[in-house]
Amino acid sequence: CVVLHLWALHAAGQNNPVGILIPKDRAKKDMLPFHPYFTVKDGFAIILFLILFAVFVFYQPNALGHADNYIPANPLQTPAHIVPEWYMLPFYAILRAIPDKFGGVVAMFAAIGVLFVLPWLDTSKVRSMRYRPTMKTFFIIFLFVCFGLGWCGAQLPDAPVVPGMPSFNLIDGQLNSYLWLTRLFTAYYFVFFLVLMPVIGLREKPLPIPATISEPVLPSTAAEKA
Repeated sequence: CVVLHLWALHAAGQNNPVGILIPKDRAKKDMLPFHPYFTVKDGFAIILFLILFAVFVFYQPNALGHADNYIPANPLQTPAHIVPEWYMLPFYAILRAIPDKFGGVVAMFAAIGVLFVLPWLDTSKVRSMRYRPTMKTFFIIFLFVCFGLGWCGAQLPDAPVVPGMPSFNLIDGQLNSYLWLTRLFTAYYFVFFLVLMPVIGLREKPLPIPATISEPVLPSTAAEKA
């Protein structure tokens, strides 16, 4: 991965917040040297990460864990509530959303596997969502859905989403439950990747894309002089 990253960095150049391809004749004017700009940026990010990591390790080691993980396993008794690590909670929620066990396993691995075919599902020729307002809206909803799946994965499936709210039984569970909320989020998760991303990429008309990085930042006169 490191070798491929370095090769792509020297072959195509670094990315930019605008998300546009830099013409070769303007590469020296629009691109920054790797050192000291990017070495300082990466070093600063590493320091911030280590500070945050140290806070969890030394002061809040159980903040992202679960107390049941410290109970010795009993092969004769299934835990009442199995809670995986926090980063697997969205996929665990998808696993529980399907009533059939095999179907749940297939859905969980499909939710992970769809991330590997993402380059082929994105049919848009524009790399930055800054110029794709329609896709940007659906992507913000997708982020909310991902956090929602993580929250649902940490809750009991039969627990009510809104305590005290009247509800009725729908198929195999109460409508006012994390089970049905998870199913709603799961449906949007797959629709986003398999339907919205390919279709919107083909149908959406993006906003005008600047020719260079300096064009949307500097005045037109300054960009021409550069």
